[in-house]
Amino acid sequence: MIYTVTFNPCLDYIVNVDDFKLGRTNRTTKEQLLAGGKGINVSTVLQNLGIENTALGFIAGFTGDKLVEEVEKLGFKYDFIRVEKGFSRINVKLKDFDGTEINGMGPDIDMEAVNRLFAKLDQLESGDTLVLAGSIPACMPDSIYRDIMARLSGRGINFVVDATKDLLLNVLEFKPFLIKPNNHELGEIFGVELKTRAEVVPYARKLREMGARNVLVSMAGEGAVLVDENDEIHMHSAPKGKLVNAVGAGDSMVAGFIAGWHTENNYEHAFKMGISAGSASAFSELLATKPEIQEIYNSIN
Repeated sequence: MIYTVTFNPCLDYIVNVDDFKLGRTNRTTKEQLLAGGKGINVSTVLQNLGIENTALGFIAGFTGDKLVEEVEKLGFKYDFIRVEKGFSRINVKLKDFDGTEINGMGPDIDMEAVNRLFAKLDQLESGDTLVLAGSIPACMPDSIYRDIMARLSGRGINFVVDATKDLLLNVLEFKPFLIKPNNHELGEIFGVELKTRAEVVPYARKLREMGARNVLVSMAGEGAVLVDENDEIHMHSAPKGKLVNAVGAGDSMVAGFIAGWHTENNYEHAFKMGISAGSASAFSELLATKPEIQEIYNSIN
């Protein structure tokens, strides 16, 4: 079974505003309300690809109720923990200004709730995959990813980590099955600027030397690079298409890779599935569907 953990899931309120002006009353011309958060996005694309999975995380308040309602529409299993203080966050995203958003704080998650999550994770079995994705709320210890992996270490669980800098570096000793920084995050770790696929390779290899089994680096319009656990290098340019929505493209790449590996146990296939899923989501209003992913996969040489 595949499990995803989203520590701070959200409702993404995505709006179009014509002729947006600061200091004025602006009115939306189009709006969407979607369940969001990196782990939720991974679960969504896995579900779209027919891969069974369960989403874990924390919810609170009336927005938590709505988040559950939206997740039920998406169709995957969930086992959220409800907390009493605060409410699940709402993230406002301005569609006409790509990358412009206001993210909420999320609820107050105490150690009792964290221990309830630990109890659920203790039920995982050898061969299961656990996806730890995204940032953590300020109320939680910044060692939480490491704490989880230390607790479950040695039990044959495949860890997938999509996080930045210290959250990522702190888990490498536990040899995660897959990590997925983008080229900017990879460059930040090593204090360099990485623009081309060739430039990425030596630094992805360094993360492998530090413990990661497979390092998948997303590069937006430059494509992606995978250095697999056999030290084989896989590279591909970005498939051709019109960028419609960059939100969730990286999460979709993670889901595509996991789905590809689970179906064929082949890294080249998993890599192509990752690129296809990430690109299909970038070219779509919503997260990619199976036919959209398959169409791009078939176009990749």
